[in-house]
Amino acid sequence: MVTFSVLKWSMERKWITASFCLALLLLGLINLISYQNATQLIHSAAQVKQTSDLLTALTSVSETLTDSEARRWRYFLLGDRTELDAYHQAMQNLTFQLEKLRQPLSDTPAQQQRLNLLETLIQQRQTLLEQSAALYEQPTLLSAENPWVAQTNQNQAQIRRIITELQNEEEQLLQSQVEQSQANSQVRMAIENLGTILAFVGLLGVYILLYRQMFKRQQSEQIQQKLAQEKELGELKLQFFSMVSHEFRTPLSVIVGSAQLLQENLKRLVEPSKLKNLLQIQASAKLMTQLLNDILTLARADAGKLQCKPELLEVQFLCLNLVEDIQLFSEQPRTIKFHKYGTRTYAYLDEKLIYSILSNLLSNAIKYSSPESSINFTVICEPNAVIFEIRDQGIGIPEDEQATIFEPFCRGRNVGSAPGSGLGMAVVKRCLDLHQGKLLLESQVGIGTTFTIRISQPDKVGFLP
Repeated sequence: MVTFSVLKWSMERKWITASFCLALLLLGLINLISYQNATQLIHSAAQVKQTSDLLTALTSVSETLTDSEARRWRYFLLGDRTELDAYHQAMQNLTFQLEKLRQPLSDTPAQQQRLNLLETLIQQRQTLLEQSAALYEQPTLLSAENPWVAQTNQNQAQIRRIITELQNEEEQLLQSQVEQSQANSQVRMAIENLGTILAFVGLLGVYILLYRQMFKRQQSEQIQQKLAQEKELGELKLQFFSMVSHEFRTPLSVIVGSAQLLQENLKRLVEPSKLKNLLQIQASAKLMTQLLNDILTLARADAGKLQCKPELLEVQFLCLNLVEDIQLFSEQPRTIKFHKYGTRTYAYLDEKLIYSILSNLLSNAIKYSSPESSINFTVICEPNAVIFEIRDQGIGIPEDEQATIFEPFCRGRNVGSAPGSGLGMAVVKRCLDLHQGKLLLESQVGIGTTFTIRISQPDKVGFLP
């Protein structure tokens, strides 16, 4: 029992350690996922900002290109020199803006090609604008059929197309980044929530296991305290009953001895019928002695002081001595038929315990059966067990009371005025348990009772012939 308890506590400690480590692992994983999620959000935000800046820069390029063309045309139409200076300033800004676009788009080959093509087209448009001064000197050449006009329109359309493609590509990239960031965030948030729940469950499990362990420890301490109190109480009871038994045994022995001396001295002078009181004194004193012995035996058993110390005994000699003692102490002589079967005669038994068992059973058989009936006492010596059987033709034990007769102070309802304390069968049960024996009870009211006791013997020793 102790080993099982230790193993159980060890398993609970292992579960607590494993749950706590798992909870720490989950918390570490949650922190790692949260860190990665935050890093991903920062990276996604940087990408979104970069894409947004690219879109803003492309819009600025388109606006700057339109503004530079407008200023050059105003210079041609109005002849304002400030417009020409503003045109050159706008072209420088345009070149600077294109250079700013080159670095963010360096990791995208398709966008890089579009940017190179855009720079080429802008340079081509700048060349076409410079050629437009000669056409303004001859306004008749500014017709839709003029190749320069057609080339200028084509160049403008290509520039717008390239800028539009760049913007669309960046917008798609921006949308893809946002969607991917949202998906990653949802997945990581789900994992983080699941990890948090699992960590909470793990910590809750650790708490429950610790609480159970603490509760069981408190219960164990309470049980140990209760056992200690019961042990102390049992020892006190044993000391008390030992003292009472010792104090009463001596005067009872004196009473029995004195009554026997009086009986011997007076039986030649007084009629036997007048010695009845002396016999009652002896019987009562012997009953009191037996009662003290039974109480002391139960007290020693409850205190754990009653031990079984088997010795090699001659079974037939033990049983014949017991029959002789029972007949000697009985008020009226009774017929006890003793039978022995088996080829072996020795067995390992505790003489005091087996004597107490058999004497109580024989005493009850005599007490609860008529004086005219006989009692059968049988011993069977098997190679690996010794069997004692005591059969009477007495009042029997009611079937509903057969399970409770081994409890202290329990007597059958049909015992009538027969004397007894109700301790004999309890003593039988305690002594037989110490022998690790088995008891079989067969009884019918008005027919009789049979007690069969089986006590196992060592396989290698058994009985000696």
